[in-house]
Amino acid sequence: MTLHPLLQRWLPASERYRVALGALGLALLLGGCASPPPAYDYTAFRASRPTSLLVLPPLNDTPDIKATPGVLATATLPLAEAGYYVLPVTLVDETFRQNGLTSPNDIQEVSITKLREIFGADAAVYLRVRQYGTSYRVLGSETRVTVDARIVDLRNGQMLWAGSATASSQENQNNNQGVLGLLVTALVHQVIGNLSDASFDYAAIANQRLLGSPRRNGVLAGPRSPRYGQDRQGAE
Repeated sequence: MTLHPLLQRWLPASERYRVALGALGLALLLGGCASPPPAYDYTAFRASRPTSLLVLPPLNDTPDIKATPGVLATATLPLAEAGYYVLPVTLVDETFRQNGLTSPNDIQEVSITKLREIFGADAAVYLRVRQYGTSYRVLGSETRVTVDARIVDLRNGQMLWAGSATASSQENQNNNQGVLGLLVTALVHQVIGNLSDASFDYAAIANQRLLGSPRRNGVLAGPRSPRYGQDRQGAE
C-alpha cells in the first residue's frame, strides 16, 4: 500500500512500514465487514406455486408523470421470461377502464378477492416507482430509476416475495475527463434527455434486475422455466 507523499517525506523509514501495514490491515478488516444480504425466505413462495401473474399499474412517488407507464411497459417481459403466464397489459388496462378504474392508487386498493374473480390470476405484482427521471448538475447528469415490487397470492392474501432494484446512468460513466469534457457531456445528456425519455431504458434495466430470474433473492422461476424444479427444491 502506497503512503501519502507527506507521510513518506516526514516519517522515518521504520515507521513507514508500520503505518502502511496498519493501514493495510484496516482496509482488509473493513472489506471483510461487507457481506451479502441474507438469503430470502421463499417458504411461502414455494408453497404457493403461482403459475399466472397479474401486474398492476405502478404507484408513482415521483414528480414525473411518465413514471407509471414507463415502468409498466417493461415489467411483464422479465416475468414472462422467468416462466410465468403474465396477463397482457392492454387487456388488464381495458378491464379496469371498463370498471371505472384509471388511477394506479385506486387499482391497487381493489381487494384480492375481486382481482381473483375478474382476472383469475394466482398472484398479483404490486409495483411502486421511487425514482424516475434525470437530474442535471453543472458538470454532469444522472438518470436514475428505482422500483419496488411485492408479489401477493390472490387466493389467500399472503405476500410471497418483495424486492427493490435501481438502474443509473452513472454506473458505467467515465469520470476521467477534463472540465470541458464534463461540460460537453452534461450538455449532450441534457439535450438527449429533453428530446426523449431517457429514463425508459433504465426502467427496463431496473425491471430486469428486480423481476428477472435467476437473481439472488429475486423472483423464483415459473413453471415454464427449465429452472422451475431447481428453484422449488431450494437451490437458490
